[in-house]
Amino acid sequence: MPVQKFLKTFLWLVAIHSCLVGIFLIILPESWLAFFGYIGYRRSFFQVQGGVFHLVLAITYLWAARNPLRDQSLVIITICAKGIATFFLLLYYLLIEPIWIVLLSALGDFLMGSIILILFINLKKQNQPAKEVS
Repeated sequence: MPVQKFLKTFLWLVAIHSCLVGIFLIILPESWLAFFGYIGYRRSFFQVQGGVFHLVLAITYLWAARNPLRDQSLVIITICAKGIATFFLLLYYLLIEPIWIVLLSALGDFLMGSIILILFINLKKQNQPAKEVS
């Protein structure tokens, strides 16, 4: 599978993941929060806001997936979003509250961002004009 097609497909999968996480955050009943490690946590505006933010990111990922070579800035935003999410989630897990789903989310964002970065670098290498040999 060519690199661009693989990157497009992977960005679609990341967008679907983000959309599902967003919807899940918005509709998750308060009674389920303890299962995910949020003991004593009460549903709040910020939970729903996080869900809406995931939906916004999903749109960005879908736009990046349309043509990653033409819309390189959207791919870079995607990589940055995954890097920032990884950093934030790891810090939260290590310094604030060791919630297992937060650590799992950090690892997932790191993996997704790393794969996108590797594919993007390979796509750019593959599409560089050949250098003339004199």
